Amino acid sequence: MEIHNTQECFVRLWLWLERTRQLFEVQKKLFCVRRVLQSWFGAEATDDFIWEVCNLASRDEEPIYGYDILPNPSLYPRKHREILKAIVQKTLNLNKYQVKLNSLDKAYSIAFPLSTPININKKKRTKRNRYVR
Repeated sequence: MEIHNTQECFVRLWLWLERTRQLFEVQKKLFCVRRVLQSWFGAEATDDFIWEVCNLASRDEEPIYGYDILPNPSLYPRKHREILKAIVQKTLNLNKYQVKLNSLDKAYSIAFPLSTPININKKKRTKRNRYVR
């Protein structure tokens, strides 16, 4: 699997995540971080690799564990956004500020055009550096 820090790659990852969810649903398998990583990376998805991805994806208020059941990515994208960001960080050896989040969010809108964009309520800056809603 070839991973890049580009919008095109992020679109592929979002779509691949949804296909993996559908496949696991048909196979009656648990849709969790561990199974997704094992499916995508095979033998490369060791316990340490899975732990690092989960650790990178975790927030202070909401930790992510390998066997946590994941919701549908097209309906609940926030957790998946953090997981995809962590996968890109881990595979490309980037820090969290180097991952192009704007491209990741745009890729979600391309992959799931009927869903609400991820950062719809985010404040925008005006030319005078004032925040507006």
